[in-house]
Amino acid sequence: MRQYELVVVLPSEEDAFHKGKEAVMSDLAQFAAADVKDEDMGDRPLAYPVKKRERGHYILYKFSLDAQNVTPLERAFKLNTSILKYLVVKSEA
Repeated sequence: MRQYELVVVLPSEEDAFHKGKEAVMSDLAQFAAADVKDEDMGDRPLAYPVKKRERGHYILYKFSLDAQNVTPLERAFKLNTSILKYLVVKSEA
């Protein structure tokens, strides 16, 4: 299993934020991510409007995952309407 980092931008509205955070955690659990740690980076203005929103709530996740599960995980994030933006990178830990 490799170490990965995921940055997710969720809507800043309270109910949409909690719905998106639960969706991300369920997707990580579905694809057998281990040692999931999250760090709330807070609500920030976006550099440009994303899905007609000016602000977003950023969360950084660190986890272990099999390499073959990364593409299906990203596909699940792409289909999730609660996520504004995401980025998965391999960690150099």
